[in-house]
Amino acid sequence: MSETTVSTLNTTSNQNLHTTVQNYYDGKLLMEMEKRLVFYQGGQRKSLPKGSGRVVEFWRYEPFSAVTTPLSEGVVPEGQTLSMEKITATVQSYGGYVATTDVLDMTGINTQTNQLVHLMAKQGALSIDHLVRDAICAGTNVRYVGGRASRSAVTATDVLTVEEIRRAVRALEKAGAPKFNRGGKGYYKAIVGSDAKFSLMGDSLWEDKAKYQQAEQIENGEIGKLFGVIFVESSEAKVFEKAGASSADVGATLIFGEDAYGVVDLGQVGASPVRTIVKPLGSAGSADPLDQKATVGWKVDGFTAAILNQDWIMRIEHAIED
Repeated sequence: MSETTVSTLNTTSNQNLHTTVQNYYDGKLLMEMEKRLVFYQGGQRKSLPKGSGRVVEFWRYEPFSAVTTPLSEGVVPEGQTLSMEKITATVQSYGGYVATTDVLDMTGINTQTNQLVHLMAKQGALSIDHLVRDAICAGTNVRYVGGRASRSAVTATDVLTVEEIRRAVRALEKAGAPKFNRGGKGYYKAIVGSDAKFSLMGDSLWEDKAKYQQAEQIENGEIGKLFGVIFVESSEAKVFEKAGASSADVGATLIFGEDAYGVVDLGQVGASPVRTIVKPLGSAGSADPLDQKATVGWKVDGFTAAILNQDWIMRIEHAIED
């Protein structure tokens, strides 16, 4: 007699959420995720319509050079050649779920389901931000604090300094990295870890968020400005554990311009690859014969991130400051 293995994953459903309830949970999931995303928010966003396949295309345009030759009367000048490069990336699906044996009322907005969607949103945001972080931390444009030649040479005393920020800004400007426009002013953006921000905030030129937040739109995790750079703090900033000299932990601070990297757009409620998947009691059919199991999950049907211009994003590797 052969054994039958019953999967714990609900694969079929004979009971669906009301459209209004489904839209509510989808909207809650998306909004809860967006308010926690840090690395995602700095990328060029590319929509991924349904049926468009597993590859997303980003375009990088080369800027035109200065025109210094005067026009001649009655003479049409030669047209310029548009230089652009297509960058492709393969999207993948991501998601997670939690099972519960409590009775969930699916006819309206349920308190327990609300809390589970909240927890799923936190996991979803963490997952998306890790994917973006790892993609853009793999760039080739890197500086090592203290003039070190490699990550393995970074010592425990090579902490992030204001001087390194200034050098990074200079390098981006020389590379022609475009700045983000906010309030009519141009800024680069930086993502810094919680352990590396203190030496920057102690500089006399540091402008704390509290001084300008009433007049400007503030981003998730924003802490202040310095040298024309908006700084955003993330507890999930990349750390290369024990990768430095004498097994020192090495942190990564990212400074970048607009369109330095791209992400798949998470979209708007009703037109988003992000969705909740609620399987009520009994939806598993014969896999749950006594209607004892229900699940609440999140899923992103397709997502990826990619660097679009290596010269427009710099990674500063430094020791983790206690």
